[in-house]
Amino acid sequence: MKQELKQKVFFQDLGRIAYQPAWDYQERLMQENLALKGAHHEQPPHERPTFHSLLLCEHPHVYTLGKSGKPEHLLANSERLRQLDATFCKTNRGGDITYHGPGQLVGYPVLDLEKFFTDLGRYMRSLEEVIIRTIAAYGLVGERLPEATGVWIDAGDPQKARKICAMGVRCSRWITLHGWALNITTDMTYFDAIVPCGIVDKGVTSMERELGVAPDAEDVKKHLKAAFETVFDCTLTTAGIPIPYLPEPDSLPV
Repeated sequence: MKQELKQKVFFQDLGRIAYQPAWDYQERLMQENLALKGAHHEQPPHERPTFHSLLLCEHPHVYTLGKSGKPEHLLANSERLRQLDATFCKTNRGGDITYHGPGQLVGYPVLDLEKFFTDLGRYMRSLEEVIIRTIAAYGLVGERLPEATGVWIDAGDPQKARKICAMGVRCSRWITLHGWALNITTDMTYFDAIVPCGIVDKGVTSMERELGVAPDAEDVKKHLKAAFETVFDCTLTTAGIPIPYLPEPDSLPV
């Protein structure tokens, strides 16, 4: 039976948060949903009490390596990482190595795709579409590059193609984890310490670099949230969040 009501997605802006606590929180949301799926497995997917989340945040300087990535794509040794005030983390997402840091808008959708569509390829294209629509609000033309996830500028010109948004996800029993990293006012020199996404012949860029002016991060969030609701035909809400993010008492400020 076709669903008539839009899916509700609980939205949380985590602000500046270290990478590991954000990852731990996503895992907690995923595990809760997997437990709900198991406890209500006899019900049709749309009737199970699983829930959706969209987390936005910004990380301190960190390089993350996907499960299929190559460690040698991190070009910095431990001393160089110290100089950069950056950390390194191996993750369970797809993709190779990327950088997260100030001036970047990171999004983590934790969705039960059985309530949307069970197609990972379509899910990745949908995430790309969210970013394409977001930067279009600023007159930037985002494009897809065959055989490479993420959103690109001048994708059709091999000499000019540059990535403005990296993506990498994980999915377990149709519950998603991880997401995207959109460069807004990111210090692009930090990408010099890696082979971004394992791609050696393409560059990276930011909204600020393309526009010649720094867009307001809160304004970008506004456009992104609207695009997410449109692309996924859902409603974002901050009311009644099932599991609010609560920092661990001994967590260090970032």
